[in-house]
Amino acid sequence: MTKKTFLLAVASAVLALSAAAADVTGKWIAQVPGRDNQTREVVFNFKADGAKLSGTMSGPQGADIAISDGKVDGDSIAFSVKLEFNGNSMVRNYTGTASGDEMKMKSQTQRGAQEFVAKRAK
Repeated sequence: MTKKTFLLAVASAVLALSAAAADVTGKWIAQVPGRDNQTREVVFNFKADGAKLSGTMSGPQGADIAISDGKVDGDSIAFSVKLEFNGNSMVRNYTGTASGDEMKMKSQTQRGAQEFVAKRAK
């Protein structure tokens, strides 16, 4: 095996490992900070298909909310959800970076940002 062939094989292996690490498909559970210093459990069900991310998250009243504009880029994800409260709608944007079975996430609205960690469900 020549040095060039060996380096190409190593580079291919590294790319394959990177692709495997980026698979966020599945159920993720997070304790999300809320009002009055209380947290609530939010369940995310993701399906990654190449660079496209789809799925749902549990809403404030327990019903699943479809995610939209979902994207996967390496270990990073981004998506939005549209929430309805008393006839008013609000878009919440999410970003996250996966590392093994944990994902550091951030949600953003016009009211501000929240950071939390989601863990892959076993």
